Amino acid sequence: MDEEKYMRMREFSRVDAHLPFAVRLVPLDERKTLRSRVSGERVLAESQVLPDLQDKLLNDWIKLLNAKLDTVISILTFQKEGFGSLPIASVNISGAGIGFASAEKYTAGDVLEIKMILPMMPPVALYVYGEAVNIEKRMDSYYIGTKFIAIDEEIRDEIVKFVFRRQREILREKRR
Repeated sequence: MDEEKYMRMREFSRVDAHLPFAVRLVPLDERKTLRSRVSGERVLAESQVLPDLQDKLLNDWIKLLNAKLDTVISILTFQKEGFGSLPIASVNISGAGIGFASAEKYTAGDVLEIKMILPMMPPVALYVYGEAVNIEKRMDSYYIGTKFIAIDEEIRDEIVKFVFRRQREILREKRR
């Protein structure tokens, strides 16, 4: 199949990016309970939505402070869960999956936990799971292509938003 025909068959756009990224093989006993998630979602889910106050100025200030506290909590959660020390990796990402170079040779069917930060405003730290579907030997490493599994549509939407944002950046760079 020629490359153009293959690209049209894809459901999601793909883009190359450099992201804070780590991967680990998921043992068999953990695979039953996999669920992709946003880092810190449990902490933020426990907070309640503030009711609107009659004093608009006070209401705006309280919401601003609340947003800042959410940001501080997210940053602390990133650090607590090890996202602050992730190495930067080159990846090829879409809403369907992610490809990356690895020193480790995985095999088709392996389930991988992928920990990454999407550089958005605010940054989005994710745990996603992928099944290895394409393994290619390259010089001194392997290229691992995965398809996402156990992924919520909200998380897929965050990835798709990142891909579109990255595509706009690439187009802007080409115009210069």
